[in-house]
Amino acid sequence: MSHISWKSKAAAVLAGLCVAVGTVAPAASADRIFFGIATGSTGGVYYPLGGMIAQVISNSAEVNGARVIATAETGNASVANARLLQNGSIEAGMMGADIADQAYRGAAQFADGAVTNLRAIGALFPETVQVVVRADSGIKSFQDLKGKRVSSGPAGSGMYQLFGDVLGVFGMKREDVSEDFSSFSQAVDKLRDGNIDAFFAIGGLPTVSIQDLASSHDIRLLALTDEDIAKVRESQPYYAATVIPAGTYEGQGEDIKTLALRALLVTHDGIEDDVIYEVTKAIYENNDTLSKVHVQGKNVKLETALESVSIPVHPGAKRYYEEKGIKAE
Repeated sequence: MSHISWKSKAAAVLAGLCVAVGTVAPAASADRIFFGIATGSTGGVYYPLGGMIAQVISNSAEVNGARVIATAETGNASVANARLLQNGSIEAGMMGADIADQAYRGAAQFADGAVTNLRAIGALFPETVQVVVRADSGIKSFQDLKGKRVSSGPAGSGMYQLFGDVLGVFGMKREDVSEDFSSFSQAVDKLRDGNIDAFFAIGGLPTVSIQDLASSHDIRLLALTDEDIAKVRESQPYYAATVIPAGTYEGQGEDIKTLALRALLVTHDGIEDDVIYEVTKAIYENNDTLSKVHVQGKNVKLETALESVSIPVHPGAKRYYEEKGIKAE
């Protein structure tokens, strides 16, 4: 039988639901289907947007009279979320399109075994690569990172993978920097306190933690050239060239050329088709609600729901898309 996470009790889970989706009954029963969504750290975009996605699912998704109750759970983002789905430990997870592709094919950090049970629900928003330093650091280019203390993110993150690829463009290896594996929120605090010199981040614009940092400290975003971007895309074809517009962060007086890719919501092949159909419908028919909570919510729309998706689409999501006249593989 297909897997659905039916939890008849567990106060801790229900407490989490109260935070993520509002008031729920004090005990689970057969008229509820629990749907966990693995997101990222609280300082990024995954968690707050994931929380709102969980709420719109909980407010409108129902299967054969049973409400789908969703909750957003913090985590270590892309790679770690793929592992959770591989093990069937969570119903859905947010991850970068490149990590989903690598996991399904068994490439890069998944060279020890492909995660072939991954199935796409849909694309969410474009994630922008941001490399942040203090303005008084003297670091003005990627080459200047050599020998510096740099946070690449947790080993279970898509940022960790990209960090290595970007270093390679400049002829550097991980050993050429003092690499820090802090979570995103920890890295922001460390840069603020002078305990690291730079951090890499992938997130929607503007990223709240970077906004907060820029409001209290002068920061600088490192830019890539067109040639740099082309080189990265040779190894990571799912990245695209993009620009962080001037004024995105306090003190940012010019456009910054960088990379971007779409974040995906991914499930696994053990979740029932009817559940994923209702989840997909809830997400892509509540764009207005999502956009009110986070600026990236406006990008969660049907027109781009399959953009950057290279892994198989879950049959439940595919049914919804085809009803809307969108061909899904």
